[in-house]
Amino acid sequence: MRTIRLHADLPFAVGAEFVLPPDAAEHATRVLRLPAGAPLVLFNGDGCDYAATIAAIDKRTVRVQVAAREPVHNESPLPLLLAQGIARGDKMDLIVQKATELGVAGIVPLLTERSEVRLDAERAAKRLAHWQSVAISACEQSGRARIPRIAPIQPLAAWLGGLADDGALRLALLPQAEKTIGALRFCAAGGVLVIGPEGGLGETDTRALAQHGFHGLRLGPRILRTETAGLAALSALQACHGDLATAGG
Repeated sequence: MRTIRLHADLPFAVGAEFVLPPDAAEHATRVLRLPAGAPLVLFNGDGCDYAATIAAIDKRTVRVQVAAREPVHNESPLPLLLAQGIARGDKMDLIVQKATELGVAGIVPLLTERSEVRLDAERAAKRLAHWQSVAISACEQSGRARIPRIAPIQPLAAWLGGLADDGALRLALLPQAEKTIGALRFCAAGGVLVIGPEGGLGETDTRALAQHGFHGLRLGPRILRTETAGLAALSALQACHGDLATAGG
């Protein structure tokens, strides 16, 4: 029987009852059609799953009873931050969804030299909320109990200026680069990976990245689309240096 996992931003505690937020309640009862008494697993992003039961359903609320708390140990030992040049249309949804499934620790949507997407403040806020929702749904599906944070949309230069010097290996995917994934060496801080938009990273972008300590990374002999490039690189990094190499299936 499939385990139903739902995210709810609540301070879960064993033995307590909680009223699900409206979105989670609607998904549980109208989409999944769960009845009172149905079991489910809840998570709030603190790294644990909470076994629960639907205690009561009425027209306005869904109450759940939390029975147990279990830490989830499926985060990658290789923390990776994906800094992605914003892609057009639904491509960003795909990137956020699959990067979350691949264990990325966070995602930064970037405006770069060749970015074709332009958003005003209101639309940017809506897109950010939507992408965070996509990440949460991917965590529900993939079993992750920690949710990668989607950072605010920002220009590459502004992001570089505020980037913490925490020892993370700084990488930018560039077709002409010589460094390969197998030759990389990571410390506990993991890595930061920059992917350009549809037109790739421009000369101004690459100069700025080099000035901030980024190394060019070559993934292979073919030019990949932006929605493929980051996901392929994340997969290869996790296979060589993370937890995909030891995954059981």
